[in-house]
Amino acid sequence: MGTLTSLLNIASEALLADQAALNATANNVANQNTPGYTREVVSFQSGDSVSLSGESQSSGVTATVSSLRDRVLEQRVQQQTQTTAQSAALQTALQQVENIFGLTSASTGSGAEASSQLGTAINGFFSSLSSLEANPSDTATRQKVLTAASALAGAFNSASSQLSQISTSLNQQVSGDVGQINNLTSSIASLNSKIASLSPNGDAGSLEDQRQEDIDQLSQFVGLDQISTSQNGISLTTSGGAILVSGNQSFQVSTTQVGGNTDVLAGDPPQDVTSNLEGGDLGGALQARDQYLPGYSSALDNLAFSLGTAVNQQNELGVDSSGNPGLAIFSLPGSATGAAASISVSATSPGAVAAATAGEGSSGNNNATALADLSTTNVVGSQTTTGFLASFLDQVGSDASGVTTDNATQEAALTQLTTQRDSLSSVSSDQEASNLTQYQRSYQAASQVFSIVDTLMASAINLGEETTVT
Repeated sequence: MGTLTSLLNIASEALLADQAALNATANNVANQNTPGYTREVVSFQSGDSVSLSGESQSSGVTATVSSLRDRVLEQRVQQQTQTTAQSAALQTALQQVENIFGLTSASTGSGAEASSQLGTAINGFFSSLSSLEANPSDTATRQKVLTAASALAGAFNSASSQLSQISTSLNQQVSGDVGQINNLTSSIASLNSKIASLSPNGDAGSLEDQRQEDIDQLSQFVGLDQISTSQNGISLTTSGGAILVSGNQSFQVSTTQVGGNTDVLAGDPPQDVTSNLEGGDLGGALQARDQYLPGYSSALDNLAFSLGTAVNQQNELGVDSSGNPGLAIFSLPGSATGAAASISVSATSPGAVAAATAGEGSSGNNNATALADLSTTNVVGSQTTTGFLASFLDQVGSDASGVTTDNATQEAALTQLTTQRDSLSSVSSDQEASNLTQYQRSYQAASQVFSIVDTLMASAINLGEETTVT
């Protein structure tokens, strides 16, 4: 009877183990398309043997269900997600800058400046001065110079305004990212608390899946460093070391306005961490706003101020249609800062264009020639206006192209890592079908053993008589 009892116990334990395995398989199939779900695997372990009447007897088999995850691979995916998201955000911003100047992959390089709105306006302005050189006393020709000057100022104003709009959009992007970061860190802290309560020393199954999914989403927004802590917890900091999550507590990120920009405060106590943030959409937005756009705006201002100043100075060396000393054509600020946004035409009368030099009379064209010659004069440092514009646009195109190439590389690396992780952790219908067949047959076999032992025990109790035991 002792042996039959032991066998009955073994069969019973096998049934329980196979049922656990079947439940895990059913759970895998049900969650095959659930984002962040990690497939469950079953490990069977033999129970401890016991000695009865000098004989060693097994206590059966047990099943342990755990999620199949590789934490090192998960962190590699998480880190690559941060890098990819940053390059994607930067790429989007620089493509918007390209659109301002009408640049495409086919239009960058030699001659790109001529097809841009600003390049067309510069060429149009100098073309009007060449026409004035040929017909200096004609009022209509003088008016065309002022019209072309207005178009040029408008092109500078428009480009500057659009750069400012991109900066404003990036500030809004920063604020939006901060809101998403706070939602996710709050969720992660809450999951830390639940995991510590329910499974502090082992796999927490779906709770860990939810937490990892939140961390993956958080990596889309900001660069992270992750540390495993006691009670199966995770602490998170920004790449610069500002605390975001510690145990069941999350530390809110906030924003502040500094010099017209939206900066980021994080940590305990909160400090401005804007310059130290890398990774994610937030890192890309800040990189575009703080590292690229200021340079583009400065170059545009420099071009507007240098060109406007050179034209003003040359016009003031001539005389207008009334024989008076020429005045400034363009209104400019005191320095290059903000020149592209504020440049405008100050001359209101066609006669204000000083085509002649003193003593030539109204039909003179010496100063008109000098004004037209500014197109080939180095007025922006050691470059002509068109040469400087060409260099500027080439830099914009080169920056955008480099970031696009980098993003493609980062995307490929992320895809490769994600594929590796999924091959380990995602649910395979074929594998689950095979497991289902295996566990069903094992369950049936254990059930048969249980039934046979039950019959034998009934027969033994009734001394071989075929009676039913109730």
